[in-house]
Amino acid sequence: MNIEQLNSDHGIANQLQFSNGKGDLPVIKIANPHAQALISVYAGQVLSYHPTSATADLMFLSEKAYYQTGKAIKGGTPICWPWFGPDPEGLGRASHGFVRNRLWTVQSTATTPDQETKVKLGLVDTPETREIWPHAFELSIEITVGKTLTIDLTTRNTGDQPFTITQALHTYFNVGDIAPVQVGGLENTNYIDKVDGGAQKHQSGLITITEEVDRVYTDVSPELVIEDPTLKRKIHIKSTGSKTAIVWNPWVENAAKMADLEDDDYKQMICVETANAANDVIDIAPGTAASIVANYGIEQL
Repeated sequence: MNIEQLNSDHGIANQLQFSNGKGDLPVIKIANPHAQALISVYAGQVLSYHPTSATADLMFLSEKAYYQTGKAIKGGTPICWPWFGPDPEGLGRASHGFVRNRLWTVQSTATTPDQETKVKLGLVDTPETREIWPHAFELSIEITVGKTLTIDLTTRNTGDQPFTITQALHTYFNVGDIAPVQVGGLENTNYIDKVDGGAQKHQSGLITITEEVDRVYTDVSPELVIEDPTLKRKIHIKSTGSKTAIVWNPWVENAAKMADLEDDDYKQMICVETANAANDVIDIAPGTAASIVANYGIEQL
């Protein structure tokens, strides 16, 4: 991508600028009255979001993250699409689909009357993607950077056959220390425990992290809260178009095995993902579209 051309076509004076980021991957730097943000055009991924009123970034981003074509970036808001988790057909395709390691196109940028910044990125099918997943599609993500951060992921079926998807906004949240963190809003909710072989379990109280956690919660509330006493804040997550949520922390052994994660990074992160997963499968007929939306806000205590 030509950075100079991107700035000419889509830059916004004193608010939005394109540049070459790590690995020479194009990034979008945003600074408006409400927040600063960094968006990777590669993967369509928010890497940083820091409201002016907050004492720390919303996002966790690994210092050892890969920034190279074909690799996913560990942190921020990776997108799992058109499937979440392992290849649903067992064909040996990569987990979590193929859009988190591809370069997206910049469709538009804009400033709202409230001085929020909107960025819209897109992907369409190609002969290469059809070899992986044989469907015609238009995928777009609209990112709104303001007092809160909103991500709207929309899938349009541009073919003549229906298809189904699962998906997730695999968001990594920055926490001061995982030990006292609690996740609220999933009390009295059933979940699939992937650490325990997919066993069906029930959440009775607030979620705390004291070991490896990899859970798919079903029929969830549209509002979840991460309470972080160390950073003295609550992270509010509001979603639409989603009935499932994933809570993940790799814990000690898995963090040590991951080359793109520091050994003790599990202490500074938690993933609470807005998703359509498990039985929450989305059917999209030809010529129609479906969206999943997440809104993230920080309440300083």
